This record gives sequence, C-alpha cells and structure tokens, in this order.
Amino acid sequence: MAETSQLVQHIESFVDTSRSPTQQAASLDAVASLLKNNLLTMEKLVREMEGYLTTTDDVIRARGILLLGEVLGHLASKPLDAAAVHSLIGFFTERLADWRALRGAVIGCLALLRRKSNVGMVSGSDAKAVAESYIQNLQVQSLGQYDRKLCFELLECLLERYPTAIASLGDDLIYGICEAVDGEKDPYCLMLTFHIIEILPRLFPDPSGPLASFANDLFDILGCYFPIHFTHPKGTDVSIKRDDLARALMLAFSSTPLYEPFAIPLLLEKLSSSLQSAKVDSLRYLSECVVKYGVDRMAEHGDAIWSSLKDAVFTSADSVLSFTPESIEAQGLPENEIAVEALSVLQKLIVQNTSLFLDLIVADSDINLIFNTISSYKSYHEIPSQSKQRLHAVGHILSISTKASTASCNRIFECFFSQLMDILGLSSRHSSANPCPDENMMIMKKCNHGALYLTIELLSACRDLIASSETIIAASAHIEEKWSYMLQSFSPSLMKAFCSASIPTGQDTHDAEKYFGVKGLLILSTFPGGYLLISKTVFEKILVTFVSVVTENYSNMLLWKLALKALVQIGSFIERCHEAEREPSYMDIVVEKIVALSSLADSSMPFPLRLEALSDIGRSGQNYMLKVIQGLEEAIYANLLEVHGSSNSAEILTQLLKCFSDKGVLDVMMNAMKLAVASCSEENQNIIVQKSYSILSSSTSLLLKELFQQERFEIVEEVFNNSSARDEWIFSLFASEVIAVHPQTHIPNIRQILYLFLITLLKGNVVAAQALGSLFNKLGLKPAGEQTSSDCTLDEAMDIILKMSLWIFNGKSSSDIQAISNGTINLASAAGSCTSLQIRAIVGLAWVGKGLLMRGHEKVKDITMIFLRCLELNGGALEEGALENNYKLDLHQTVMKSAADAFQILMSDSEACLNREFHAVIRPLYKQRFFSTMMPILQSMIMKSEPLSRNLLLRAAAHIIIDTPLIVVLTDAKKMIPMLLDGLSALNNDTVNKDVIYGLLLVLSGALTDKNGQEAVSDNAHTIVDCLIELIQYPHMMVVRETAIQCLVAISGLSHARIYPMRTKVLRAIIKALDDPKRAVRQEAVRCRQAW
Repeated sequence: MAETSQLVQHIESFVDTSRSPTQQAASLDAVASLLKNNLLTMEKLVREMEGYLTTTDDVIRARGILLLGEVLGHLASKPLDAAAVHSLIGFFTERLADWRALRGAVIGCLALLRRKSNVGMVSGSDAKAVAESYIQNLQVQSLGQYDRKLCFELLECLLERYPTAIASLGDDLIYGICEAVDGEKDPYCLMLTFHIIEILPRLFPDPSGPLASFANDLFDILGCYFPIHFTHPKGTDVSIKRDDLARALMLAFSSTPLYEPFAIPLLLEKLSSSLQSAKVDSLRYLSECVVKYGVDRMAEHGDAIWSSLKDAVFTSADSVLSFTPESIEAQGLPENEIAVEALSVLQKLIVQNTSLFLDLIVADSDINLIFNTISSYKSYHEIPSQSKQRLHAVGHILSISTKASTASCNRIFECFFSQLMDILGLSSRHSSANPCPDENMMIMKKCNHGALYLTIELLSACRDLIASSETIIAASAHIEEKWSYMLQSFSPSLMKAFCSASIPTGQDTHDAEKYFGVKGLLILSTFPGGYLLISKTVFEKILVTFVSVVTENYSNMLLWKLALKALVQIGSFIERCHEAEREPSYMDIVVEKIVALSSLADSSMPFPLRLEALSDIGRSGQNYMLKVIQGLEEAIYANLLEVHGSSNSAEILTQLLKCFSDKGVLDVMMNAMKLAVASCSEENQNIIVQKSYSILSSSTSLLLKELFQQERFEIVEEVFNNSSARDEWIFSLFASEVIAVHPQTHIPNIRQILYLFLITLLKGNVVAAQALGSLFNKLGLKPAGEQTSSDCTLDEAMDIILKMSLWIFNGKSSSDIQAISNGTINLASAAGSCTSLQIRAIVGLAWVGKGLLMRGHEKVKDITMIFLRCLELNGGALEEGALENNYKLDLHQTVMKSAADAFQILMSDSEACLNREFHAVIRPLYKQRFFSTMMPILQSMIMKSEPLSRNLLLRAAAHIIIDTPLIVVLTDAKKMIPMLLDGLSALNNDTVNKDVIYGLLLVLSGALTDKNGQEAVSDNAHTIVDCLIELIQYPHMMVVRETAIQCLVAISGLSHARIYPMRTKVLRAIIKALDDPKRAVRQEAVRCRQAW
C-alpha cells in the first residue's frame, strides 16, 4: 500500500493554490494511479482527506472536494461496491448546497452518475436525490461559463440515464429546468440546453401530463433563440458552428407536438423575414415539425402554411431557364435554396395529408391564373420575366405534388394535365368524340411554350415516381391508375407536338422551342416498364426523329447537341434499367445508323461531328461501344482496300486512323506505363529499362547507338526531325519509364539519353522535360558500377545543361556552341534568338531545377539565377549570377513570363512526375528552405525594377508564396503581406494572371484567420480593404470575387477602431456585388453586408 506521507504530499500539492496547474495535474494523476493499481483504497483516501473535505476554510474545502471528484472521474472503469457508491453520491449531493465548493460537487456527481452497472452504478433513489438537491440549491445562471456547462451536463446525464427515477419529480423538475436554462447565451451551454429540452418530452409523453402546462414557458425560452444569430467573438477558439446550434434548436422545436400552437405561427412569421438565413431555417424547422407534430395538428394551419410556402416558391423560383445540352439531363429543381426547402416541406405535407393540400393547390387562384394566361403567349421568349418566374414556380409546385404519391399524381393529372392538353390542342387516341380534323395542322404550327413547359414538368415527375419502384413488375402496377390511362391516351399526340417543337421551321425558332421539344421526347422515351406505358411505335418514332437531327441537321449546332445528348441518355437508360424490350430498337435505329456514318463517303456531315456522335453513342453502354468499335474496324478495312483508287476512301481512312493516333490515347498509355513501372521492384525495373532502351536504339529511324558512339549529335537532331509517329511514341513511353524508376535503377548510356532528352524538349516535348527533371533528381554524384565512356556524373550533367543555357540565351552561332559544349546540340545558327526555343528551354530548366530542389542539391541556385536573369528587363547583371559572363539579354515578354512561371513548376506538387508514387528523392522542408533563400532576393529586385519587369517578378514571387506552407509565409508576415498586396494590385488587370490572383487571395484569407498573421493584417488593414474592394468586381473569375468578399467578412472581425473608418466604403462597394450574375457571389455579399 502507498505510504501515508506520500499520499498526503500529493493531496497537499493539489490543494495548494500556489502550485502551478502542471503540478496540480501531476498530483491528481498520481493519486488516481495509486487507486487504479490497488495501492490505495477509496476508503483510505476519503479518511485521509476528511480534514480537507470538512474544513471551514472555503478554499481548501473547495480544492479537496474537487480533488475527490476529479479522482472519481479517472476511475470510471474501476469497480466500486454499492455501499461506497451510495456514500460518495450522498456526500456530493449534500455538497451541491455548498456554493463555494460547487464545481467539485458537480464533477463528483457527474463521475458517479456516468458509471456503468458492471462497475457500480448509482441507484435510482440516489439519482432522484441528486436532482432534488440540484433543483433546490443551484442558481445556474449566476455561475460562470464553465460551471454552467458542468451543471447542464449533470442535468443532461440525469435525464438520459435515470429518466424513470426523476420523472416522478413532475412539475418541480420542469420548473427547475426552465429556471436553469432561461437566458443562456454561451454556445457550448446552449447546445446542452437545447438537448435537455429535446429529451424532456420523453420523460412526460402524456399530452395532458405535467409537460403540457409548461409547454408555453419552455417554448418562450426556445423561441427567443430563433433564428440562430451566432456572433461569438472571432478571436476565441470555438468548435461549435452556427449550423450545429441551428440543428440542436430544430430538434428541440420538434421534440413534442405540444409546441405546435407556438412553433408554427413563429416559423410562418419568420418566413416573411428579409434575411435569407431566417427563411431557410424556418423552412427546415417546418419540415422537421411536419413529421413530428402529426396530421391533425398540421391541418389546423393548412391554409396559412400553403400560402407561405407558395409565396416562398413564387418569389424565389428562377426567372431564367438554362437551355444548354448539359441541362437536359438535370432534375429541373430550382437553384434557390429557399425554393428548394419550401418544395421539400410541401411534398411532406402532401404525403401526410394528400386531400387537404391538393385541394388547396387545385383551388389556388394564382395557379389557375397562370393556366389562364399562358395561352396569351405562344413563344417562351414573349413571356415577361416576372411571369416566367411565376410559371416556373407553378411548374415546380405541380412537379413536387406529382412525385409525392400515386394518389397525388392521379389528382394532379386529372385537374391539370387535361387542361394542358386542351391548351396544346391535342386529343386522346381513345376519345369517344371525333378527333379534331385540324389536329395535325395545329401540331404543325407552333405549340404553346408555357403549356409545353408545364407538361414536361408533369411528365418528368410522373416518370420519376415510377422510377422509384424497384422493379418493372412494381412499375406495372401503375397501369391501372388514372394518370397512366391519360398518358397512354395522349402519348402519340404529345410525341407529334414535341417533334414539331424540336424541328426548326424558320429563322424565328428560339432555343427554348428546340429545348422543350427534345426534352419532352427524351422524357417520353425514358418511362420505365418497357412498352407498358409508351408504345413501341411512339418510342421508335422518337428515336428516328433524334437520329434524323443528328445525321441531317448538324448545321443547327444547339439542336444537334441536344438530340445527341438525348440519344446518349436513352441508351444509358436502357442499359442501366435493363430495358431488354427496347434494346433491339435502339441498336437497329440508333447504333447501326450512327456507326454507318464512319464509312459513308457521300455524307456531307463533317467528320469531327461523325466521330463525336460515334464516341458519345458508344459511351452510353458496353454493347453499344462494342458495336461502334466493330463498325470502325470494318470501315478502316473497307477503305484500305479502296484507298489506291479513291481519294474519298483515303480521306475517310485518314480521319478514322486519327481516332487511334490521338494524343489522348498516348497520354493514357504513358500514364499506364508510369504506374506499371513504378509498382515494379528495382530488379524488374532494370530489365524493363534495358529492354526499352534496346528497342529505342534499334529503331529504324533512330540509329542512336551508332550515332551516339560517334558523338555526331547534329545528325541525331536531323534524324529526330525526320522521325515517324511510331518513333515518337517509343520515345515518350521510354521517357515515362525514366520518370517512374527507383533512384537505384540503372539507366544505360545516361549521357546520350541526356542529349536525346535535351533535343526533344527543345522541340516542345514536355514529357522529355519531366523525364530530364526525374533524371537529375535521382542521378547519383558518381554512377553506380564501372565507369564507362557513356556514363556521367551529376556535376557533368549540370555542366551540359548550363552550357546549353548559355548558348540559348546568349544567341551564339552554331560553331560557337560546339566550341563551348564540346559537341553538344547543333540546331541552327539563328536558334539562339528564337522565342519559342527559349520558352521550351526555360520549361526544361524548370523541371531540372525542380528535380535538384527536391533532393536539396545546391546546383538549383544556378538554375534559379538563370530565371532571375531573364526577368531583369534592363539586362543588368545579378550580384551573384549563375552564369560565368554578365551578358545582357534581349528577351521577348513571353519568354520573361515563362521565366516567372518557372517558379510555379519549381514549387508546385506534380501528379505527372517527381512525387513519392514515382520514387522521387524528396528532402524534408525543401519548400521552406527555397522560400527563405529566394524571397529576400526577389524583394530586393522588385524594389529596383522597372514596371514591366516588376510585374513579372511579382508573378514569380506569387508562385513561391502560393505553394509555400502558410505557416512558413506567416512567420515573416510583416514583409510578406505588403508583397502579397503588391502582387494582387499589379496583376489584376491581365486575365492570364487570374489563377495567380486566386492563389494569393487564398493565402491572404489564411493570414486573416491565423493568429500569426493578425498583427500584419491589422497594420495593413486599409490597403487590404482597398485591394479587396477592387477585386469584388474582378471580371475574369467568379471564385476571385467570392473569395475577396469572404476576406472582407473576415476583416470585419478586427478591432472596431481599426475597421470603422472603412465601413462606409465597404458597404458602398458591396452593394454592387449584390447584383453579381453568380448566385454564390450574391450570397457572400449578403453575408458581408450583415457582418459590416
């Protein structure tokens, strides 16, 4: 057992308030450890602490009780007998009346109440005694934040773990809870109070029980928090977010139907708020309450709820529809969050009480007004903007009502579908009356676009309702429904109407007309259930119409793309839903016809469009792709046989072969090669590289071995200029292997491979540059194995690179180059002044520099100094230049920009090469060291530079700042923030800098939220605000505007004295952003205006 003196020493250390928190925590751990290891019993501990627990000294007594409570918290899994638990909980229950020692008493109660039954649990009677003492003695709202939090945790624990025992307290318990939570403001405590009120109805489920008399009081407490407006100080560390609080409050709102008389009116009132967040929260809470409050209670508010939801949808629906090919497969939901939430609530209400809410919808005067007025406008573009918004709102309401259930679908079709058919002038095929003799004539004319839009919404919702059935057999159960009968009756007429709309009849055909026609046909053709709902005749006529557009109307590009997209969607639907009945029709009408385009010599359709159609149709299903590939093969063979006698066959053959020689195919193969080689062992990589090199060097067009042995590199270049596509593929695949190998893998004839990579990168091959960078990253200072004439060290390789750079940027003649480089590259005497050659050289040097930088090699300094030399507009020498001679450069601006962008290659992470997956040598903290080395140099050069050179130097610095870890940038924030702001101001006028601007903004936003950057941000607040205000109107990139506004919101958290003088200027600028064409920007602008 533990010595008494040692135990007393630990107790004294904890009780002594002069000891540091670390010492006190160590003493607590020591006492807990003695108990856990059975070196001390609980009985002995309490006996030794008796004086501390009962002394009249308030401080010592409080510390003693706290020690005992904290110790019990450490012993949650240690068994205690029932007598010990009873005695301890009784002691802490009494101590709840001792306000000076309250914290320890609450902690002790919590520790005991949380214990599980297998280690000794508090009895129900003892838990009830704790609750009684809590209600009688605790004035929670008079305590500090931490103590209030503990009190709420204790109350939560009692409600969750001992509900039966404390429910007997009845009114006293509920009143005590009301008193404890009323007026709480701390976010952590509010999360607990909301949860406590959520739990409470579980203890009193009887609607006429004790909770009923307190429902008004409890909701008064909850209601004052709605909607959540979280204004916690931004300088504090708060893990709780507004959404967490809002959800907790929502669960409390919906916890019992007893809150219905108070909650529903409040939520409907807040729906008229000018704050979007309040409207969204109201709708989300209403959605939750609909389910929890029940049919009868919600029916009492039916009229008011419908009116509010309708207004929300009518005022928030989109006024403009998208008619792009991409949107044809979209669900058609509104973009506005308020409209989406309102429709979600409406759907739940219809499911819950179909009769009531459909009666309200059918009888609604606003909806009927739309039906009465749409016939006034034949064309969609004639409809005024406000009327379009209301039309779209009605479409969304009818769509969501149709989807709710089969019964609602029947009612909507009965009440509205027949009206739409009348407006469109369509008749049923089962109509007992004589069909209208002028129906075909009416269909040939323009259909009413408003009615077409609403019809499409109903059909789409109906299709989605069937699609929710798990099987076709389940879908067939809908056949007997009223809507099913109406759909079958009108489908032939609808098909004709949609065909008429989709096919342009003159110059006045608008995009909406084509879009509605194609989408209507698409929806009809993708009803599940085989031919149960849509007949085979109708389905095949739709396919024929689309194929006709694709093969004949290719001059109308929007219609062509819409029709092709629709065919792809139909094919995917057949494949996905296993529509076996429809697959033969699709294969015969669509796939066969599209495949035939590949071999038609007399077709006037442009070949790129033919290939696009083939590719898209093939991607819609595996069987279709096989058919497309077979068709392409047959077309190639057929045209090969006729190529000598027909120029048309030769042209077709050329176009078809391009399908198989496309650069995209090579890119995929190179990536596959890299991944395959990277996964091999070093031994297998040696075999692969040796075999690949032998193929490369024995190529008929690349007689590398013999030429390299003679070091006749000018012939190598000439041969490479005349190389075939096959040779280029071989080289690219070999370069991919070099990128992916281990550093220890042997690469033969490195010097010759180096020259080959140099020649190729100067011809514009980026893969060669990446392979060169990988070579320098993994190349040893001395070659492994026996030294041969073809091997070279890293230092020798660097000499070749630097001498090549001297020639490229100094414009030496061909003979001078050979003298300098001892037989390197002889391209052309005028090549040194070639802008494109210089740009390619910079890209190659950048990848070489990246390889050196990542391995931490000092030669990277020579590479970076070349780039800096290019950025000096006046050609002045650097203080410590990388090149031996301080010559002046006369470079084109595009070359200087490439030099600036080289720093992005140096610093950014690459997925293509030089990463861990491809076994790159990576020295820790290499970015940090480069940042620390280069930024002082760049700062000095920027201060002395001319305007053009200054912008490019700022671009180079921006690349370094963006790709350096934020914590490193902010260690010198006072210098970096001004440079960052200079970059934002100088670069925002040119669209080519938009990605750099966005990157710098992200760094700035990080500085605004990081403690290390706060001081520098505060010092430069005025400049930052001016810069951000300018970027609010940035036209070239939406996320720049959005992020700039978010940064302004963050700045609003600075001290009042610092930001108040800028308030008017910010508010004036943010007003313009409220009219931004992008919704995300407008939302951020609203937040910003509220924050300022």
